[in-house]
Parts: sequence; C-alpha cells; structure tokens
Amino acid sequence: MKNIKVGLIQQSNEKDIQNNINKLIANIKKCADEGAELVVLQELHNSLYFCQTETTDLFDLAESIPGNSTQIYSKLAAELKIVLVTSLFEKRAPGLYHNTAVVFDKDGSIAGKYRKMHIPDDPAYYEKFYFTPGDIGFEPIQTSIGKLGVLVCWDQWYPEAARLMALKGAELLIYPTAIGWESTDSQDEKDRQLNAWIISQRGHAVANGLPVVSVNRVGHEPDPSGQTNGISFWGNSFVAGPQGEFLAQAGNDKEANLVVDIDMERSENVRRWWPFLRDRRIDEYGGLTKRFID
Repeated sequence: MKNIKVGLIQQSNEKDIQNNINKLIANIKKCADEGAELVVLQELHNSLYFCQTETTDLFDLAESIPGNSTQIYSKLAAELKIVLVTSLFEKRAPGLYHNTAVVFDKDGSIAGKYRKMHIPDDPAYYEKFYFTPGDIGFEPIQTSIGKLGVLVCWDQWYPEAARLMALKGAELLIYPTAIGWESTDSQDEKDRQLNAWIISQRGHAVANGLPVVSVNRVGHEPDPSGQTNGISFWGNSFVAGPQGEFLAQAGNDKEANLVVDIDMERSENVRRWWPFLRDRRIDEYGGLTKRFID
C-alpha cells in the first residue's frame, strides 16, 4: 500500500479491567472514525501494569489465546474493518505464561501473534516472575495492509530484534509499551531515560529504513507493596518515518489518540539513498551470536 493511516491509543488504566476495555473500545472506534486502518494499543492494556510486585495471585489475570479478550477484539476489528494490534497476558498452560501481542486482520481473524522475547527484571518491572521468554522468534505478521514487525517494550532496546524483523520483510516496526519513571529519580535522570528510549527506536527506523510506531501508556500507577512510589508512565507515544523523522508524538502526561498518515513508498526511496542493508558485512558478524567476546 502507498499510504496507511495508523491509530495510536495512549491510555491511563485503573484497577477495573472492564472499565479499561470499555475505554479502549471507545478510543479504537474514534481512531477508526478518523480513517485509521491500523490501530495499535499499549502493552498489557486490559489491566494495571501488574509487574510492579511478585504476587502469584496475579497470574489469575492471564487468559488463553483464543479466549475472552481475543473474542472482544476480533469482533471489533471485523466491525470496524481495521487491523488491530493488541497486547495480552497469555496463559499457555498451567505454570507457563507469556507477554503476547495478538494481531487481528480486518475480517476479525487472528493474523498472528508475537511472544515477547526480551524479558526485563528490574525494580518495579519484575517481568521474569510472570513471563516465559517467547519461542516464536522474530517473525513479521502478514496482514491485509502489509507485513508488521511487532515487538514488545523491552524488545525496543535491541537493534538485533528490529534488524531481524526488517530482514524478514517487515514493512513497519511496532512496539506496544509500558515504561515510565520512578518518582525518586532526578529530573535530569528522567530526561536521560526518556531521550534514550526515543533515540533507540528512532535509530531502529534509520538503520532499517522503516517507519516505527511506539505506543506507551500514561498516568501514575501506585506500587501495591508500597516499597516504591509507583510508576509514572511517560507516554510520548510516537510515529517515526524511515529516516527517524517524527511524524507525530503525544505528550507525557495526558491520554491521547493519534491518527497518523504514513507514506509506505518512502521506505523504498530511503533504502535507495541509504543502502545500509546492501553494505552490511555479514561475513564478519559471527560474534553477534556470542554473549561476550573476550
């Protein structure tokens, strides 16, 4: 396709899951009304970001795929005739759980899914407690509007993930995200973290000659344990073009729906001007498969 309209939904969440879903449905419909053909949601959008603590009861939030949520979002994608990128807590089997993006095509069918590959384990982001690393690999998902390179949050820091998606024919890189600040960080440190997050993803756009769609949540979510002051999710959802140029960006403290036109032909032109894929020295990159080179 020459051009597509992409909708990004930057949302704050509360404890009531049904309220979150109802708000998401309303915002998805607003994006579709503005012409969005592809709508991308933030990471783990149905609930609060539960990984601030390690609590076994919270595994009850997980659901099978297909399941209740896929039924809701499948019906919505078909009704609105959109491609929809969702992010769910998947229960694959007893004791086996994943952080999984599910993509629905315009007819409501599941076009594919991606299980988050890189799993963080940091204060307030205890994801290794909940999620098994993905085993599907870095495989673009074919949809009626093109091949989508869907990755999730912590994956966005890894150039290898973006590169492998690009080498397999992804036409867009998409990152559902949940990332923010802890209140005790200084303002200078907060600025450094946010800028690093943006720069990394814009760098993936440049290095691969592809647009990047990054959707983050927003708002403060308290730490149920009281050990920290919770997370203030920094929003700043954005779309970058294949030279890293901003096509749209939301703020850091408010909910927002963005509907953005992306010129899909531009990627081909940029790759002609900057033929990074042509000039890669693949004969010398074997060391990348090692943990460290002494």
